[in-house]
Amino acid sequence: MNKNELVSAVAQKAGLTKADAKKAIDATTEVIADALKAGDKIALIGFGTFSVAERGERKGVNPATGAQITIPAKKSAKFKGGKELTDALN
Repeated sequence: MNKNELVSAVAQKAGLTKADAKKAIDATTEVIADALKAGDKIALIGFGTFSVAERGERKGVNPATGAQITIPAKKSAKFKGGKELTDALN
């Protein structure tokens, strides 16, 4: 499902116009991104938790040359599905 399909599905399910659904989805993703940038954790009970995972610096190998390289530390977004979501999938 891409963003346009998500907007259509949300609009239909919530009884909104596509424009209103798009605004709601854009606002939601923006708020989640801003919270993660600030280092916060977002817990949506029953759905899941968004958090920031920190990966340390590590050694790797350049596949083209075989030379060892250092892969710098970085932060990435992490999502862990909640119990209700996990149960619905199984």
